[in-house]
Amino acid sequence: MDTFPGLHEHISALSDGELAASELELAFAALDTDAGRQVWQAYRLIGDVLRDGQDGLAISTGFEARLASRLAAEAVPTPAAPSAAAAVASGAGQPGAAAIPQR
Repeated sequence: MDTFPGLHEHISALSDGELAASELELAFAALDTDAGRQVWQAYRLIGDVLRDGQDGLAISTGFEARLASRLAAEAVPTPAAPSAAAAVASGAGQPGAAAIPQR
């Protein structure tokens, strides 16, 4: 459990160099705790992995092709037809509705 409000957010922003100067004191106070140091280590590791593009694990042969195939097989969402309530609210299908100006 975080003992400091926003512990993860402050430390993440600090590790990314995006923490506002006004929040540095909170981040440094959080880093002075065991939980804060653990979070700092986790975010530093995440940053290192993202910057290197390697995590030490090789992707199996054909992974990209299998992923592309599965994504291609996914159903593509289609827009829903307007509901009957929306049609009534807009006046569609009512005699003389076209003669009434809509605002």
